[in-house]
Formats: sequence, structure tokens, C-alpha cells
Amino acid sequence: MLTALSIRDVVLIEALDLEFHDGLGVLTGETGAGKSILLDALGLALGARGDTALVRHGTAQAVVTASFDTPHRDGPIAALLNENGLDIDSGEPLIIRRIVKADGGSRAFINDQPASAGLLRELGTHLVEIHGQHDDRGLLAPSGHRALLDAFGRIDSGPAARAHRTWRAAESELATARAELHIQERDREWLEHAVAELTAFAPETGEEEILATRRAGMQRGEKIADDLRAIADLLEGSDGGLARLRQAARILERVGEDHEALGEALAAIDRAITEGAEAQDKVDEAAVALAFDPARLEEDETRLFDLRALARKHRVQPDDLAALTEELAARLDRIESGGAGIAALERALAEAAKTYDTEADVLTARRIEAAARLDAAVKGELAPLKLDAARFRTAIAPLAAESWGAAGKDRVEFEISTNPGAPFAALTKIASGGELSRFILALKVALAEEGGAATMIFDEIDRGVGGAVASAIGERLARLAGGTQLLVVTHSPQVAARGGHHLLIAKSHDGIVTRTGVIVLDDAARREEIARMLSGARITDEARAQADRLLETA
Repeated sequence: MLTALSIRDVVLIEALDLEFHDGLGVLTGETGAGKSILLDALGLALGARGDTALVRHGTAQAVVTASFDTPHRDGPIAALLNENGLDIDSGEPLIIRRIVKADGGSRAFINDQPASAGLLRELGTHLVEIHGQHDDRGLLAPSGHRALLDAFGRIDSGPAARAHRTWRAAESELATARAELHIQERDREWLEHAVAELTAFAPETGEEEILATRRAGMQRGEKIADDLRAIADLLEGSDGGLARLRQAARILERVGEDHEALGEALAAIDRAITEGAEAQDKVDEAAVALAFDPARLEEDETRLFDLRALARKHRVQPDDLAALTEELAARLDRIESGGAGIAALERALAEAAKTYDTEADVLTARRIEAAARLDAAVKGELAPLKLDAARFRTAIAPLAAESWGAAGKDRVEFEISTNPGAPFAALTKIASGGELSRFILALKVALAEEGGAATMIFDEIDRGVGGAVASAIGERLARLAGGTQLLVVTHSPQVAARGGHHLLIAKSHDGIVTRTGVIVLDDAARREEIARMLSGARITDEARAQADRLLETA
């Protein structure tokens, strides 16, 4: 609910601080007094375009602050605040401040935290409803009629929305699978050849290192084979070193006792023979290890070169060929079974579409039933508003298939016929200003139980009517204000008399500057204002008496 509005330097308003209450509040004043300025100022706080023309002449900026006493712990307001990173305690009032500079540009704040004008507009849809002859949103916007009908009929579109998401997801999944299958089918021949080639080759992880190591060993053995044989001849040949050492040892064994040094020489030769024999064993061991079979070397080299060539062909490392074989084989299997997969997805899509059809048809049936009740409710409001000849209907028409959505298959629009036999058409196309205002009121009264924004504003909704019609409008406005806050800008004394609180908008001039101000009227001042509205500039006793009667019956 709007609790306060503070205005600084907006057009003719220099400084103005207003408090508002629940129930029906009326704003009156002579034509041109500046009632529209108040609405423009509130519009700024609700995200309207920051027009520099609104800045009072000679000042640097205009500032509007609107305070709302609204629970925002849960619901759409809380969601908007959280989505935009605004940390506002649920116990605080919501304070929106908008600054428009005379040289262009504007700033906005929510509880002193910077915000965008776009966020103010989003919040505004949940905080305030403004209805008037030139309102192109709210009740006059066909885009919102379906939601209004659903709210009136308490129609839950959740099952249809979920079915729609499932249907669209199934469509997307099928389209993706078909696209992938098309690409895979295009590669089938290559895949078949590649899989056959890799499977026949049967690469193994780590095979390259094994082949390369074994090939390198055989190549080294081939190079030093002659050297190994020469070493063996030098050590073990008939004239080799070990044979000569053994001969020398046999001789020393015979003469070794003749001198101590000869015994030591024998011991040294024995050690040399032992070391030489060990050296010969190692040479023999290396010869066995480095022995190579030319046929095996050629076989290993061929396998190694083919392995590396295959890896280059598929642009992978040789050790990745085994995994690639499995991957390509799996792709080929998917192509082979792709038809079955597509068929399964097609069945899932058909089932999802059928479910959506069922849920959307349920929505349509419920909307038709709710539309009949809404039409009857609006009809009951038309006669007291002197719209006896008019007819109202909620038109429900099927949307084109490409426009079906989470809210179903229906297009909903409120239509009227103002004269017997006249065709139905959109509200804004055939209703005059006064008729349109009354239709809006009748609709709002019929929809009132379904709630909406906590604050509603009717801008001169009684224009062009008077007498009994104005009285009926006042009675319905008062009824509508029973559960909410309703502000009415009015020229009708019958409507003004229904108000729970009354604000007078007046213009003053000090010879230099013209200003607009607002006065909160007490009972006596309110009687005078209603009398003025009845009689004009010169207030008569008869007008005062009539004002008393209006106030008494309100």
C-alpha cells in the first residue's frame, strides 16, 4: 500500500509531502490545478521515462520519493529484489526514490540502494494499478486478459506449463538426435573402413615403446657383433690372454717355492684369471642379449612404422589408437542402432504432445466456464452504470499452433458491444470515453476478489457522467476499496462524497511564481469542496445542503 509521497521541484510543485491511507481516497480540484502532476510524479517513482520537462523551472533536479508498506518477504516483490541483489529486510517499508536532472539523466534508489528504472517499472506492476481512459495497459491490454481470466476462474496452468516444457524438450532432443544421425550417416563409409582397418591392426597401449626398445637393442647388437667376437677371441682363443695366463700359472706353480715373490706372482695371476673369466661371462651374456634375428628385426620395424603411420593418419598418439578403435566402433554401433533410437524419441515426442494437448484442452474448458461466470458478473455491473444496452463478453479463440505455449492454446480478449445488434470489438475501439471508464470499473469490480496490486488509482474514471451514474460509480468504487487502497482523481461530487479521505489539489500564484499544492481536507472543508463541485465558482447554501445529503448517504 502507498503510505507516503514526497515531491520536490516537479513542474509546479515546489515541495509537497503527502500521506495516504487504505480505503477510498479522492483527489479533487479545478481543471488545470495540477492533478495530473501528482500522477506524473508517482509515475516517476514507478519507472516512467525521466522527462526533463518535469523538472521545475529554475531548479537543478526533481526528486520523488514513494513509500510503500507492503510485505515483501515472499512473492514476486521479494523475488525481484533478490534477483537484483537488493538486501531489504522484510520488516522495512519499501522506499523508492527517483531523481531527474534538468540537464538530462536520472537515478533511482530502493531503500537507498541504487536501482534501474527498469526494475522500478517491474516493481510498479506489483505495487500500483493505474486505470483511466487512456490507459493502454492493465485491463485494456489484451496481452493480460488471459491471466486475468485465469485468476478470476482460479485456473491453475501449472500442469499445462510442465507438459509444454516436456514437449518442447522432447522436440529438441529429437532434433538433436536427427542432426547427429545425419552427420554420422554421412561418415558411415569412412567409419566402416577405419574400424575394419584398426580392428585388423589391433593396436595395443604401450606397444610403440616395446617395439622401439626392442628394435633399438637389435640394431645395437648388429653393430657390435664383430667387436664381441674379437673380445671373445682375445680372452678365450688358443692364443688369447686367458690361455696364456693359465700357461704362466702352471709354470709358476712349479717354481713358485723357489722365491717368495714368485708365489705372490702366482696369486696375482690367479686373480687375473678369475677376473678375466668373469669378464668373458659378461661378454657372453651381452652377446646373447644383443643377439638379433634379421627377420624379427624387419618384422618389428614394419610393425612400428605402420603403427606410427596409422596414428598420424588419425591424428592421435600411437598409444591412443586402441581407445580410438573402441570409440569409432561405438560410433558405428550408434549409427546401426540410430534408427531404433530415433523411433524411441519420436514415440516420446508423440506422448509428450498428447499430454500437452490434454492439459491445454482442460485449460480451454475451464476458461470457457470461467468466461461465462465473468461475463455474467460484468453484466450485473453494467445496468447500474447506465450501460443497459451494452454487452460484454470474454472471447476465447484458438491460437495458431506455432503460438501454443506454457499457458495453453487460447487467445483471450475482453470485447464489448455498446448497442443492440452492433458487433463485438475490443474495448478501446468502440467505447466512448465515459463508456470506457465505466466498463473498466465494471470489469475491475467483477475481478476484485482476485486481488492485484495493493494500490489502485482511477484517473477521472467518471468523466462525462453525472447524476445516478456518478452515484453508482461512487458506490462501486467504495465497495472496491473495501479490501484495498483505492485513489480516485474525480470531478464528480457523488464520487468525492464516497471518499474516506479527501485531498484538494489547488494552484496558487504570488505574482511571480505559480505553484501547485495539496490540502488534506477536514469535514468542514470537504463539505465546501463538494459544494463547489456541485455549484461551480459561487458556492450557494443549496449546494452546501446538497453536499450534506451526499455525505450523509455515502
